Amino acid sequence: MSEKEKMLTGLLYDANDSLLIQERQKADDLCRMYNNSPNDPLKILTKMLGSCGIDPVITAPFYCDYGYNIIIGDHFYANRNLVILDCAKVIIGNHVMIGPNCTLAAATHPSDPLVRRQGLEYAKGIIIEDDVWLGAGVIILPGVTIKKGSVIGAGSVVTKDIPEEVIAYGNPCKVIKKIKE
Repeated sequence: MSEKEKMLTGLLYDANDSLLIQERQKADDLCRMYNNSPNDPLKILTKMLGSCGIDPVITAPFYCDYGYNIIIGDHFYANRNLVILDCAKVIIGNHVMIGPNCTLAAATHPSDPLVRRQGLEYAKGIIIEDDVWLGAGVIILPGVTIKKGSVIGAGSVVTKDIPEEVIAYGNPCKVIKKIKE
């Protein structure tokens, strides 16, 4: 099994594999082009991402690891400095809004320092369902699902799944109240 196949299936993999390094460099190049494009950055975005819905807006700068693991739905908006570490699938639904300085990190590392020294890591997918709003500075950790209609308050670190139609915030992020009683 290749290192890329291990990465995509959630197994421990070598992030220093030559193919993965090449693919990250390609994503870096596309991000640089996107971030510096005065006209039609959408063409670059659709080339970079695995899938992109209708009317996406990502305000530059935007950064990602691979790009091809990012699936974005219709009417997506992200403010400045969005970082998506897409070593696993990062699936974002329709009508999702993301504030500035947010990070979606599907990449994670082993607890054992001897294993980390070898450059090994894991990846766990992230799912953000329809109509979610992430406030400024939100960090979503590997393996998290945020269900439809929820709002994550600014500065939150989301370490576990969030149910639908709730307001949640904090570090670690926790549900504060239902949106609809």
